[in-house]
Amino acid sequence: MSSKSRKLYTFILLPLFCLAVAVTSLFLGRFPLAWNDFAQLLRSFFDPDAVVSPQAATIILHIRLPRILAAFLIGGTLSLTGAAYQGLFRNPMVSPSILGVSSAAGFGAALAILMALSSFWVQTFSFLSGVGAIVIVYLISLSTGRGHNKYLTLILSGMVVGAIFTALVSLLKYIADPYDTLPSIVYWLMGGLAGIELSELKFLAVVALCGGFILTISGWKLDLLSFGDDEARSMGVHVEYLRFLVIVVATLMTAAAVCLSGIIGWIGLLVPHISRMLIGPKNSYLLPASFFSGGAFLMLVDDFSRTVTSMEIPLGITTSLIGAPFFIFILLKTSKK
Repeated sequence: MSSKSRKLYTFILLPLFCLAVAVTSLFLGRFPLAWNDFAQLLRSFFDPDAVVSPQAATIILHIRLPRILAAFLIGGTLSLTGAAYQGLFRNPMVSPSILGVSSAAGFGAALAILMALSSFWVQTFSFLSGVGAIVIVYLISLSTGRGHNKYLTLILSGMVVGAIFTALVSLLKYIADPYDTLPSIVYWLMGGLAGIELSELKFLAVVALCGGFILTISGWKLDLLSFGDDEARSMGVHVEYLRFLVIVVATLMTAAAVCLSGIIGWIGLLVPHISRMLIGPKNSYLLPASFFSGGAFLMLVDDFSRTVTSMEIPLGITTSLIGAPFFIFILLKTSKK
């Protein structure tokens, strides 16, 4: 099979695989759901006389469907931004948290929880803190990066800012009420999708789709960056503008995802490598493939987290337990080649 045919089949199969995982996920959970209930609910959208079980409608429309859509959008967003960062920094070990966005978003959420604000403000504080972190990182890199490697300066600035926000989160946890506020902060930081409603996904959907489109159409420019900044400039790429665009768009996408789910690691690092094995390194194909792969991956992880035990396991724990060994497997496989 030629490379072009393999890419075409992959692009067809990945969305179909995501759809199959999503439909299967509707039937997984503590409350049993029959195929007939699902069929009747689908029929009710076209036939107002169809008889639908109120319990089945509540389970599907208000509990499992929002959670499945959230898993797809958040997993896809984190994976796509991870692939974009890896292409921008020319480093396969880069993830969406490299510039401190996740740590800052965690600080914003912890601060809102400490102030006993509603879930809307928790998400708002988290998003604004994540965006604010990248502003700080960019200002530091501009003031200290003259005459130095700009990519290295950005990464180092992100590590410093991330460490500061991690320390601030620890401070908030230290002063929080250990019987009420502290458990809420800790649970949020471990990541999860419980309680997400469809109305909360509108903003993420717009940011993910628009940002994903912008990054995908810029994929060929990221390919040219692999030859170095000077070579990319000679081929007509405005390197500084591209760097600024990718960082801003990827930051907005990451902050929008983290403010809903909490901190979920490994997806932005692991899934782009899986997608690269499936479809190759060309970013115009890799970025959309990473989105669908990441969405399917997080849906499967969420299914595992909420069904393997009687208590739901936080997603941050599950992705680490699954992601770390799998990443070692990928490293062993690639090292043999």
